[in-house]
Amino acid sequence: MTHINDLDEPAAEQPHTIYTVSSLTAEIKESLEAQFESIWLEGEISNFRAPGSGHYYLVLKDEESQIRAVMFRPQSRYLKFRPEDGMKVIVRGRLGLYEPRGEYQIILDYMEPLGVGALALALEQLKKKLAAQGIFDPAVKKPLPYLPQRVAVITSPTGAAIRDFLKVIQRRFANIEIIIVPVKVQGDEAAGEMIEALRVVNQLPAVDVIVLTRGGGSLEDLWAFNDEKLALAIRASCIPVVSAVGHEIDITIADLAADLRAPTPSAAAELLVAEKEGLQKRLQDTASRLLLLFKNQLSRTRQQLIFLTKGLRDPRKGLADAWLKLDDLQDRLGRLMETNMKERKNRLSFANRTLLLYSPLHMVAALRQNLAYYGQGQIKAIQRSLKDGRAHFFLLEEKLKNLNPMSVLKRGYSLTRKWPEKEILKSAREVQPGRQVQILLAEGELECRVEKVILNKG
Repeated sequence: MTHINDLDEPAAEQPHTIYTVSSLTAEIKESLEAQFESIWLEGEISNFRAPGSGHYYLVLKDEESQIRAVMFRPQSRYLKFRPEDGMKVIVRGRLGLYEPRGEYQIILDYMEPLGVGALALALEQLKKKLAAQGIFDPAVKKPLPYLPQRVAVITSPTGAAIRDFLKVIQRRFANIEIIIVPVKVQGDEAAGEMIEALRVVNQLPAVDVIVLTRGGGSLEDLWAFNDEKLALAIRASCIPVVSAVGHEIDITIADLAADLRAPTPSAAAELLVAEKEGLQKRLQDTASRLLLLFKNQLSRTRQQLIFLTKGLRDPRKGLADAWLKLDDLQDRLGRLMETNMKERKNRLSFANRTLLLYSPLHMVAALRQNLAYYGQGQIKAIQRSLKDGRAHFFLLEEKLKNLNPMSVLKRGYSLTRKWPEKEILKSAREVQPGRQVQILLAEGELECRVEKVILNKG
């Protein structure tokens, strides 16, 4: 039986499950990674970054959403192209959640450009990069010798390219020395072998030209010739490099970097050497022209010699004239030297007399006389001045003695001063009876008191 009070009580609540942030994140991570272990995704790349670690960080987006993505270095190094912002791609990866930040992202294992092959895109990217570095600049390309004597061919020794090349060389000029440097021309190791072959050939003596060649194939087959390091090795070669890769429509990075590009291996052989018969004919024609020029020059020289012979005179007559002229010049020279000598002697004698006249000894004696004369005059002037000064001094001394008050006092006069002010009295009006005064005499002084003041009348 149910009581009314029981109906009023609320039903017992179930206990809540309380997560920590770490536990909730861990469960979400486990759920996401289990459900999206391998997915394909299409999107546009933005915010692409490639730090020094070799990892690629990017955002994949469409018109409405975006998701972070990362491709770690072990996977990114196998990409044939470099991702760029704005590039649309198809990727494969798995969802992952980075627990410290609580962010989920897709971890990429594979990527390919949408609408264009990865190899074709990588080829265009590499072309732009090397072109910006000036690797394809015609100004840095070396000229080929007209007729090389020693040619190094870097290629597969079993391919059709070397057979076609040698066949043309044998037909056109069999005397040329051919050095075959065997390498792989396809596969992952091919580029490295060709780079090493270029280094080795550059150390060989007297190699005139290097030919890098192979037959045609797909873009994948020719990919070793699109290697960036191979292009740099071609440009670093001190020996001119001819690239003959594939068919005429195939253009590789090696073709663009080489000093000369030949469309086929056979065309490379034809560009390198001229036909022996053609060279022999050109040599014969040149020899004939040189012989004709020599005959014409010899004929002109004979005619000029005959003309000069007719104009020659007897050398003995010219020699006699020269001797006579030489004697005449010798006489004239002797007379001229004698006249010149006399003139110089006269000038020297005049200069000697002038020098004696203005000799410093004469000038010093005259200066000494003047100095003695002026010295005596100065002494007399000083003596007169001293005498006049003494007389004037004695006169002033007498005047000073006469003006000295003490001299006046000695004649019986006295000098009266107020006491103790010591002011000189000039009038009886300046003192009153009973005032003390001081009287200065020629010998001594008196201190007196005024008894009576008597003023002068009138």
